[in-house]
Amino acid sequence: MNEEERVLQDYQQEILDILRGQDDPAVKKERLEDYHANDMASCLPELTKEEREVFYSLLDMESLAEMMEYAEDAGQYLEEMDAQKAADILVKMEPDDAVDLLKETEPDIKKAWISRMPLENRKELQSLASYSEDLIGSRMTTNFVSLESNLNIREAMRSLIDQAAEHDNISTLYVVDENESYYGAVDLKDIIIARKDTKLEDITETAYPFVYADERIEDCLEKIKAYSENSIPVLGEYKEILGVITAQDILEVSDDEMAEDYAKLGGLSAEEDLNEPVVDSVKKRLPWLIMLLFLGLLVSTVVGLFETVVAQLTIVMAFQSLILDMAGNVGTQSLAVTIRVLMDEQLKAGDKLKLLVKEMSIGGINGLVLGFFSLVGIGAYIYFFKHMPLHVSIGIAFCIGISLLLAMVISSFVGTIVPIFFKKIGVDPAAASGPLITTINDLVGVVSYYGLTWLLILEIMQIKVA
Repeated sequence: MNEEERVLQDYQQEILDILRGQDDPAVKKERLEDYHANDMASCLPELTKEEREVFYSLLDMESLAEMMEYAEDAGQYLEEMDAQKAADILVKMEPDDAVDLLKETEPDIKKAWISRMPLENRKELQSLASYSEDLIGSRMTTNFVSLESNLNIREAMRSLIDQAAEHDNISTLYVVDENESYYGAVDLKDIIIARKDTKLEDITETAYPFVYADERIEDCLEKIKAYSENSIPVLGEYKEILGVITAQDILEVSDDEMAEDYAKLGGLSAEEDLNEPVVDSVKKRLPWLIMLLFLGLLVSTVVGLFETVVAQLTIVMAFQSLILDMAGNVGTQSLAVTIRVLMDEQLKAGDKLKLLVKEMSIGGINGLVLGFFSLVGIGAYIYFFKHMPLHVSIGIAFCIGISLLLAMVISSFVGTIVPIFFKKIGVDPAAASGPLITTINDLVGVVSYYGLTWLLILEIMQIKVA
């Protein structure tokens, strides 16, 4: 393969060249049919409003709808069109994508679009929009085919063909019983190779996984991902099929959950983006900062309780940040591991205890290693550079090493037990954010360090160095 063959085609530029070329509209339309909707959507920001209007006129309604599903800021492009055309495009879009778009649209514009939709589509979108964004129902699509269990293969194929005109998600077909309740699922290929007189229920997988529309996304995400199916049915209260959640939906949901958890780990109440107004970002960050301010004041108050220790042994102040930083780092590591493990909904109490013991063991071993290095390194530093007596240098270094070990063990415990506790009481474990854990571990580190300094050096060894 030569260098020229290795160069990837710039589909976006090719599409722009077609749109701006001198060919007849019919020729342009035919050439555009060769490109993916995602590539066409990427061209929209590069075009002027007039060029986009020409672009829209070259595509049929199905192609326009598919392109808008991939387009960023699709709402602003729909607003450029006639309200009826925008409504028709929304009807052709995947229902869950259309609902997401409508939620970001100004109320008066949204009302104009919805009022121009057929009643059936309007009710469908309103039903999907009624689900809270943290529920599975908000992410499902009604693009699926259902078949009755009492049909034979010939009748099932006829029903499939009739429904395929409106629903193209046909790789997995869902089967309902005589009460319209979910019965199971069957692969399209199994129907194709089955004998025409075979009963559909005979080849239906009745143990096929499903979720309920009112389940929280974060509670069943791992279960959905574990099955690796193209789509999974979403059921209502009476086991009727309301919709399906597809592999693409699962990928988007997983990405959103990770982004949300990452935001919470940073001490934010929700994810932010580049274009978000400053006031909105302030509102998201301020509640956490206020809480952390009061926790910080508590840490400062505790430090104030050890004023006599600092007054008699001022050198200990130089190593305070060492203890606090290491405690915070270890706690954050345990927090990250615990949140990841807690995503498994099948986790038992014994597994949680095992995780707690493991994290504390890791913290203890790391604390022993770092405590030893601190003992040797800090002892040598104090003796050679601060010119303090050997027994004083060793005493202070030993105190720092023990404090480091104790702080790291306790911080591992806190970083593990806090998210477990949050999960137990129904709060998102990611809310046990890095800043929160770090502040708690600062308190742990301060008490450990100054408490041991007072006990070992001032009370037991009777060392006082102003």
